[in-house]
Amino acid sequence: MKTYKSNEIKNISLLGSSGAGKTTLVEAMLYESGVIKRRGSIENQNTVSDYFPVEKEYGYSVFSTVINIEWLGKKLNIIDCPGSDDFIGGTVTSLNVTDTAIILINAQNGVEVGTQNHFRYTEKHHKPVIFLVNQLDHEKADFDRTVEQIKEIYGNKAVQIQYPIQVGPGFNALVDVLKMKMYTWKPEGGEPTITDIPESEMEKAKELHNALLEAAAENDETLMDKYFEQGFLEEEEMRVGIRKGLIQRDLFPIFCVCAGKDMGVRRLMEFLGNISPSVTKVNKPITTDAREIEPDENGPASIYVFKTSVEPHIGEVYYFKVMSGTLNAGDDLQNITRGSKERLSQIYATAGQVRTPVDTLYAGDIGATVKLKDTRTGNTLNAKDCDYEFGSIKYPDPKFRRAIRPANEAEAEKLSTILTRMHEEDPTWVVEQSKELKQTIIHGQGEFHLRTLKWRLENNDKMMIEFSEPKIPYRETITKAARADYRHKKQSGGAGQFGEVHLIIEPYYEGMPAPETFKFNGQEYKISVRDTQEINLDWGGKIVLINSIVGGAIDARFIPAIMKGLMDRMEQGPLTGSYARDVRVIVYDGKMHPVDSNEISFRLAGRNAFAEAFKNAGPKILEPVYDLEVLVPSDKMGDVMSDLQGRRAIIMGMQSEKGFEKLIAKIPLKELSTYSTTLSSLTGGRASFSMKFASYELVPADVQDKLLKEYEATQQED
Repeated sequence: MKTYKSNEIKNISLLGSSGAGKTTLVEAMLYESGVIKRRGSIENQNTVSDYFPVEKEYGYSVFSTVINIEWLGKKLNIIDCPGSDDFIGGTVTSLNVTDTAIILINAQNGVEVGTQNHFRYTEKHHKPVIFLVNQLDHEKADFDRTVEQIKEIYGNKAVQIQYPIQVGPGFNALVDVLKMKMYTWKPEGGEPTITDIPESEMEKAKELHNALLEAAAENDETLMDKYFEQGFLEEEEMRVGIRKGLIQRDLFPIFCVCAGKDMGVRRLMEFLGNISPSVTKVNKPITTDAREIEPDENGPASIYVFKTSVEPHIGEVYYFKVMSGTLNAGDDLQNITRGSKERLSQIYATAGQVRTPVDTLYAGDIGATVKLKDTRTGNTLNAKDCDYEFGSIKYPDPKFRRAIRPANEAEAEKLSTILTRMHEEDPTWVVEQSKELKQTIIHGQGEFHLRTLKWRLENNDKMMIEFSEPKIPYRETITKAARADYRHKKQSGGAGQFGEVHLIIEPYYEGMPAPETFKFNGQEYKISVRDTQEINLDWGGKIVLINSIVGGAIDARFIPAIMKGLMDRMEQGPLTGSYARDVRVIVYDGKMHPVDSNEISFRLAGRNAFAEAFKNAGPKILEPVYDLEVLVPSDKMGDVMSDLQGRRAIIMGMQSEKGFEKLIAKIPLKELSTYSTTLSSLTGGRASFSMKFASYELVPADVQDKLLKEYEATQQED
């Protein structure tokens, strides 16, 4: 393979909803560029992209696939991303290391929720976008409606470069208004016949050509002046304007293709090679210390590992982008993230599972290597004396969770090792070892996402596992003040144990004033604050301890022991055994013994006094509540609203987004357990949602009663 300079390299993300035809398009591109001799198909399970066993099993892309194509003297590195929202991690990773996004749209379905989601990510990463309308040969294809939707949602920035002569089973020709030519294909597709535009199409073609001229000229003052002067631009000048518009996200070209019949694919690759920006023309990568790094072939060598996969007969394959300098096979690099050294004995250009050894890769290029000792996804590897470090990729919050355990408990450690490895492959699988819930929780993007993980564990790693609904991390708190005292006394020959603690507890909130007096059963207690301790709890909220001891009733050296006793009960609340939070404790009196008092005595006295007071302080259970955003087609709005109301959700607002509705709600975590599956069922997979922890809120009385009974039953069983 030829070695390509930075200005000859184009890095492209291929995005689109499930069923848009990305895998089929990749096959056609690989075939046209000579990488493969015969196009595979999803039905025959022989495509370059979907080569993992789980992908063949489900007929879906699960992992993003890196491929490279040589075309017209350029190298196109294309990352084919899964379409399902459950595997959005592949899209996020890809957009962090590529420079242009192609969003593929199925002409039967038009703009879908997945289209919208992917576009938002391109917006977030400020990446140029090309819309590509596919499957024009389908009998339900509607190109005009699809273009209308694109323009309605994304405005006049979306500009047609092509349109089909007809759609449906007879599709075999399109008009290109940049080149002002008609492309026609024989039934087998491939190389087109290029002719002049027929008279019957000339009026429409000229109208679209003029719209493209204006859009291209708007992005460059010199071009705009020339366009006003002479009324036209040469094709090369239009290319300059289109490229600038792409980079600035002021122009989104619309192309046509029929990937299944290999029609329009060559012209698309020609456009990518000629017009899509190279790595030297786009935003420069930024280090963790905010330095912009020029993709300079002569700079210090630095690579960023953005993806790891475990492949049969090979083991771990590390995919990287050369951020700076020139990388040669056999180079020794320093892993600045982990402080270790690595030798890249071999480096490869990849097309799916086919890896071609190369000697050199220049800045901006994407490659792979194997057999690294101590490198993980998100690490930066540098040549000597280079200190660049590129940050970890930020992924969307998980929205589906399950408790996971091996069918054979003896394999618990092995399961933990496998899950750690799988997280490296897909960082949106998040593993949590919950000490609080005494469960291993696996978090993912949806029910299908976790079902895929289960399939891989059972079929690839031969480990049978069980999923169950995870426990909810409830919290306990109090709603009023209460008082209690407790004496711990133990005498069993020799030195004994003695400690007595009198305390008051009350609900705590930020900024509350210091206490002065309390009244219980007609008796007034005056508080004199001698010392205050605040502890931020690991599970959220605070405990505040005020020392109000007068007259030396309890020596100050025993206060830390009392705090330990309080923390014992905060870690296991009396209502359901959940963590307690947001409590202020005033220790105002007590007794000690000159010989028998010690730390353990006051720890036990403080713990038991606190437990008794807690039960009399209007204890309440708090539940985690999440902010929920649902993007749903307008015609399914009623069904989704109705379902949310049945889940104790509070609708906070609604926004229209061009044919879709965005619902904003607050909803308890308990009610989100099956939401991913239900939403997909209600909308035929046309909706998506995101969720983020918001706060802890009091549970309704009926829910609290139910939780108390459930906890009481488990205690009796124990």
